[in-house]
Amino acid sequence: MPIYEYECGRCGKVTEVIAKTGGSADEVTCSSCGAGDMKKKLSVTTIPAFPAPKGGKTCCGRDEKCGGPSCCGG
Repeated sequence: MPIYEYECGRCGKVTEVIAKTGGSADEVTCSSCGAGDMKKKLSVTTIPAFPAPKGGKTCCGRDEKCGGPSCCGG
């Protein structure tokens, strides 16, 4: 289930809510002040870079393959 962020129109606190099927912003209340004036925010998603970071680096941070047993498998 997706997680949405809502900002309270009264106190400005941001609240994260796990989305329910058929749910709406009218059902969300502020966890700080209890107000129902919540506005859905645009959330930024982070996508991890697997298996290794860009730029030719290994998972250890070296430019070339490790010389022995390591987290990269040697």
